[in-house]
Amino acid sequence: MHSSLLNQLPIGLSIGAVLLLIALGLTFTFGQMGVINMAHGEFIMAGAYTAYMLQDWTGRQAVLVALPVAFLLAGALGWVLERAAIRHFYGRPLDTLLLTWGVSLVLQQAARDIFGAPNVQVVAPGWLTGRLEVLGASLPYARLFIMALAAACVIGVWAYLERSRQGRRMRAVMQNRELAACSGVATPRVDQLTFFVGSGLAGVAGVALTLIGPVGPSLGTYYIVDAFLVVVAGGLGRLRGAVIAAVALGMLNSFAEFWTDASLAKVIVFAVIIAFLQVRPQGLVVLRSRALT
Repeated sequence: MHSSLLNQLPIGLSIGAVLLLIALGLTFTFGQMGVINMAHGEFIMAGAYTAYMLQDWTGRQAVLVALPVAFLLAGALGWVLERAAIRHFYGRPLDTLLLTWGVSLVLQQAARDIFGAPNVQVVAPGWLTGRLEVLGASLPYARLFIMALAAACVIGVWAYLERSRQGRRMRAVMQNRELAACSGVATPRVDQLTFFVGSGLAGVAGVALTLIGPVGPSLGTYYIVDAFLVVVAGGLGRLRGAVIAAVALGMLNSFAEFWTDASLAKVIVFAVIIAFLQVRPQGLVVLRSRALT
């Protein structure tokens, strides 16, 4: 029993890492821009299928090669979606929900037409197929790689937002679009870049998911709701809150599933989040500002 409980720790951390990878993109598009992008899950699917397509040329190293390619491909899809439709619906979150939900259905059907209904498998590199034994806990290399990838993405996003000129412009537009525009920031260009980065991170998450399961047209729908919960529970647009919430939800889901089953574990997670939001409706981390009341 003791070793089984220890084994749930890396599983929970890897689940949290996957949720964090997905939620990083939503932190931009939903948490800070107010756009409910239901097509975010299909950008995850696009990233996963990118790895599947590349393995014909790169073999078992497809996962590594696919990471930058999936970022660019999913980012391009997000850029097109923002330019073609979403830019007309800023400030109308419910309209963006309906719009992107329709786009997600179209993308899922396109994936079925191109790849077929059966799920496909991406073969992991040989150096990710083993496992590490530490203090009686079994740590699969694939899950350790996902944790490392999530940590690298968090550091990269933080450095981009805090240290780069474009990142500071992005934060300015997300926090106060009107004031940023009056200060000379080209907000339409920032919107395009925001959706490109957020969608590209979803593509990276899709590549990571190929290491823990098969790839299918509905891949993104299995994770998108949990990722939205991470953004909401962590605090809208707050990177630190998203990290804490993702790890907490991953651990809660892992141990709840160990004691019960998968379906009941989901119910427990939802109940805990609902109870938490009753106490802190603004999430774990709140942006502090001076506002006239």
